[in-house]
Amino acid sequence: MVDDGSPAVPAELADRFASAALAHDVEFLAVKAFAAGTRRLNHALRPLDLRARSYALLATACEPHPLTQRELATLLELDPSQIVALVDELVARGLVTRDTDERDRRRRLVRASAEGRRVHAEAAALAAAAEEASLAPLSPDEREALRALLRTLVFGPQPSTTTTAERA
Repeated sequence: MVDDGSPAVPAELADRFASAALAHDVEFLAVKAFAAGTRRLNHALRPLDLRARSYALLATACEPHPLTQRELATLLELDPSQIVALVDELVARGLVTRDTDERDRRRRLVRASAEGRRVHAEAAALAAAAEEASLAPLSPDEREALRALLRTLVFGPQPSTTTTAERA
């Protein structure tokens, strides 16, 4: 797969299968889009020695309200053992810390270190470029509509959604 925003299915296969029943299956299309986007993101993050999963964990650790490893597993749809391995990797690199939750000393919160925040800022720029390539075939309005629809599927109906322009 080319990392230039080309479709997730090569043209010779797209020509043969774009009208097939499977090509109208939302789950199939979502998986194909996810796989292509993940490949593109992994390629973009390679200079920082990150992958999509470690980037997602680091991005979450940079948020103001840290999550536990169990919460990270739920949010990122990963097995808890995979989260432990990812956190171990990022701790070893000095990008995140495991801190005891002051409200419940049995819980360990994952927080970004200062170096983790620096690396995340760099990674976020690379991730934005990868997303731009993934969404290149869509107009700005289509991109916002896709983002809003995906947010609804993932988080449920929200009282208010913020557009990219409003976040900037």
